[in-house]
Amino acid sequence: MTLVGVAVGVALAVVAVFIPWLPDAASEQADIVDSVYWVVTIICVVVFAVVAGVSAYAVYKFRAPPGDMDDGSPIHGHTGLEIVWTLIPTILVTGIAVYSGVALAQSEELPPDHRIIEVSSQQFAWTFTYPDIEVEGGRPLSSGELVVPIDQTIRFEITSKDVIHSFWVPEWRMKQDAVQGITTHTTVKPTELGTFPVICTELCGLGHALMRSRARVLSEADFQAWVEEQKRLAREGGAIQGKELFTQQCGSCHTLADAGTTGEVGPNLDEVLQGVDADFIMESIVDPSAEIAPGFQDGVMPGNYGEMFTEPQLQGLVEYLVNATEGGAQ
Repeated sequence: MTLVGVAVGVALAVVAVFIPWLPDAASEQADIVDSVYWVVTIICVVVFAVVAGVSAYAVYKFRAPPGDMDDGSPIHGHTGLEIVWTLIPTILVTGIAVYSGVALAQSEELPPDHRIIEVSSQQFAWTFTYPDIEVEGGRPLSSGELVVPIDQTIRFEITSKDVIHSFWVPEWRMKQDAVQGITTHTTVKPTELGTFPVICTELCGLGHALMRSRARVLSEADFQAWVEEQKRLAREGGAIQGKELFTQQCGSCHTLADAGTTGEVGPNLDEVLQGVDADFIMESIVDPSAEIAPGFQDGVMPGNYGEMFTEPQLQGLVEYLVNATEGGAQ
């Protein structure tokens, strides 16, 4: 029965490996993480099959005959068996620990030419800052969308402005918590072009399910073109930059027809901003507790946008919202 259990376990393991349970692997680290996952899965499937097979055989072979109400025969220990079933799990667990440690070290290797991207999280938005890329005024490029070049190792430095969040792109596999007051790290080398979801995997409040962005992996030439476009938008400022800023940072929580967003965590801006002036909109951004729309709670919208955004960004965002909602005079 032990041999049958082993055979069944191996067969089930093979089936498990060949069914595409996981998202596509789109980074160098994803292949490393997947190898650990499958090693642990195969071991667990085989162990389960052996234990279940022996248990089923024991229930059948040693079952009590009908009408037998006597107690079972006394059973004494078997030192040899006890050594075996203690030694084998010890070897397996130790092997898994060593394999996982080696895989973790490999996934965190940093070549000299790596790029650093700062990831900032807050309820309920992501901000990605590129400290090596300067835009208008000498400030670093900042975006609500993560854009990276293919085949370049990225070191993500992750922080939180409020509660605990967790940065994860499923196709890259590497997941890391964002904690207020400290900087955590994770390393990724994208190997596939495309657009992938950025997900918060730590329950962080009312808008947790909507705290999503996207990661775009581009060729080196397309990445440089994107950088130049961001520099142009920063130079032009105003409503052009404001619309992009709103879509990236505010659209997950607010509905605004002009931006094509449908968030419901906060008020519908097409309704609440009708006829208001620029001063009211500015106050609502930097001090959201000053006036709460009916039916919504205080404290859901972060109060630090005045610190998070630069003055040109705030002015551009206000200008865009005034135009998009046909507000009053600026």
